[in-house]
Formats: sequence, structure tokens, C-alpha cells
Amino acid sequence: MSRTAKHRSIGSAICILLVVPVLLACNKDPVDVEDDPLPDADLRVLFIGNSLTYTNRLPDMVKTIAEATGHTMAVGMVALPNVSLEDHWLNGIEQTILSDKADVVVMQQGPSSLPQNQEYLRAWTEILADPIRAAGGEPALCMVWPDITRVDAFGAVYQSYLGAANAVNGILIPAGLAWVHSWELDPELQLYGSDGFHPSDLGTAVAALTIFRVLFNEDVSILPDRFVPVTPSLPIVDLGPRAPFIRQAVETAVEAAGVGIRTK
Repeated sequence: MSRTAKHRSIGSAICILLVVPVLLACNKDPVDVEDDPLPDADLRVLFIGNSLTYTNRLPDMVKTIAEATGHTMAVGMVALPNVSLEDHWLNGIEQTILSDKADVVVMQQGPSSLPQNQEYLRAWTEILADPIRAAGGEPALCMVWPDITRVDAFGAVYQSYLGAANAVNGILIPAGLAWVHSWELDPELQLYGSDGFHPSDLGTAVAALTIFRVLFNEDVSILPDRFVPVTPSLPIVDLGPRAPFIRQAVETAVEAAGVGIRTK
């Protein structure tokens, strides 16, 4: 049976109020995937999030990088517009987690930079962590980014996702921090998309490389500028002419985070 989009819960609407106007301005469709167990692979990953995850096919980009570097990877995704972790829980994500039996479950919601939203992210991470571990997996938090008008909030977003990861002794994926370090090396990099919140193709590529770096625990500084997958339906990932800066930024971000790196 396929997963279908459902309405946000009233309780979560207040907590993600800051994010909702930006998300509603984005005319992107929700993702609908089959509710089947993940197949065998070197690494099986379930992605749970919203449009920041499904825009530009983030999970598929990670899989592309994995395949191009000699790994097999199975990915599943439950990502719908304007949803939080609470919404996923109310929509039955627990059963999906238990059925998929992923090695890692990567969770994401909005920036969650305000104090009350930090508490909210941490609380629902703790709730989802129980079935994730019951299914034999590890919980991971993928740090995202604030919208372009609030770039001063990157530090608060980092602290929010770090706090949630630490609360469950989980994995932190500092994708948003990799954006910051990329801009330190080249301020002209276009990581935001046209709406100033969702990522550009390059912004998603930076996030995907960060996820790969953490989950496979491999140095990305020696990887190529362009990744061609084995599976034809997957997207090619091209880091462009500033690839050396991006690879360095990812390594710097992961080193700075310093916690929750997955070991093989």
C-alpha cells in the first residue's frame, strides 16, 4: 500500500509557523513511495522529512555518490510538504520504520531554530528513536538551513539539530554547516534555490555529499568532481568548478561537528 499525503496536525502548525509561509510558496509536489521493506545493500537508509528532503531528489543523490564510489545503497523516503516529525508520527511512520528495518533513519524537519522549536524537535526525535532502534537502526538528524532572510540563524539551527542528536545518542549530519563553510571558501556559491529556502541543485549536492561523508565515514576530499551512478534512473551529481572548495567544506563541517559519525 502506498504512502499518501495527509493534512498537518493542528499541534505542529504552531511550532513550525515560521517555516510554513516559505514552504507554502514553493510549488513542489509531495513524494509518494511504496511501503515495502528496503532491499539488501551495503547500507539501507530511510529518509523522513519534508520538501527539503525531496527537492532535487536528495536521497537519490546520496545513492548516486555511493554507487559511484563502489557501494550499494538502498534508500526509502517518506517526505511530504509542510510536515514535521510529529505529523509523520501521527501519519503512521512507526509502522514504516519497523517494516523497512533500515540501518539508518535520517530525520529532518524545518530549521527549528527558536527555543520552543528546538525542544519540539528534540522531543519528537526521542519518540521516533525508540522504533528506529527496535528495528535495528540508528537515528540520524540532518541539519538543514534557515531561509535566505535569516542567515544569522545558522548557528541556532546547528544547536537545535545537535541537541536532538545528542538527546538520543544519535548521528548528526551537519549539511547546513557544510553550506556555511562552502560560503567561507566561495561566497558566490548559489546554494539556495529561487525561493530563498529550498536548495538549488548545488545546495542539494552539498547536503548529499555531507550525508555520504557521515554515513559511509569516508574522506570526500579525494573524491571526483562528478559522480555518475550505476543505476541509470539516478541523477548525475556534479559539484561544478568549485568542487575542491565544496569537498573541503564538507570535511571541515564534519570535523567541526565532531560527534555521531557512523562507523562501519
